[in-house]
Amino acid sequence: MTITQITSGGLRLENKVAIVTGAGSGLGRASALHFAKQGAKVACVDIDIDAATETAALIAAIGGSAEALWADTASPEANDNMVAKTLEHYRRIDILFANAGIPHAGSVTSTSVEDWNRVIAVNLTGVWLSNRAVLPTMIAQGGGSIINQSSISALAGFSGVAAYTAAKGGVVALTRQAAVEYAEQNVRINAICPGTVHTPLVTATYEQRGGAEMGKPLPLGEALAVTAAKYPLKRIGTVDDIAQMAVFLGSDESRWITGAIFPVDGGYTAA
Repeated sequence: MTITQITSGGLRLENKVAIVTGAGSGLGRASALHFAKQGAKVACVDIDIDAATETAALIAAIGGSAEALWADTASPEANDNMVAKTLEHYRRIDILFANAGIPHAGSVTSTSVEDWNRVIAVNLTGVWLSNRAVLPTMIAQGGGSIINQSSISALAGFSGVAAYTAAKGGVVALTRQAAVEYAEQNVRINAICPGTVHTPLVTATYEQRGGAEMGKPLPLGEALAVTAAKYPLKRIGTVDDIAQMAVFLGSDESRWITGAIFPVDGGYTAA
């Protein structure tokens, strides 16, 4: 990922304020950096405040404006505090990228109730809570853009990720419902469904599965190569591939798009 110095003129998110949850690494960090590169002021939110602070420092290093905030997005109070702190710093919220999530590997029968509840709490309830927290501000200021992070596991069947898939499927349904409900208030709500991207979350999932490819243990690199071969574009994604879609959905270029579910997956769900 290469991020160049911010320069004025023609910035797609100029004068906008964005919250990115899970901004401490992976897709969240890349998206926070791309938002800043396009002129947004960014609240970098993560349950790991040190990681969020690193992301904010990277944004400052390219001339952007960012604040690091702690939040456990599964907590209603933490989401409300995230919004309050962002308003304290920046006075408005134009974009929410509800990206925070956790990995989990397990089938319907092997997933414990405790693991199921935690994955749903972060990957689905956390998205709902962050949406709920920002909506009053966006409605009061006349609009905004909410981008929810789902997954192609919500659109196609994958073995060994039952709780994760259920949560991401819920994000798709929630996105469509909320988009219809808040369209008259000019709040646009869309979802991104990434394919396989080499991030810490994906690495953790593969490691939990023993690098499994359809139940067969493989080294991580080999498992990723086998996965890449299944994509029509013959590669797995990069964090920039997803971040650039998030920039588009946060910008006014997508002003007539709401309730849409965007696979960014190298053609996987088309095949």
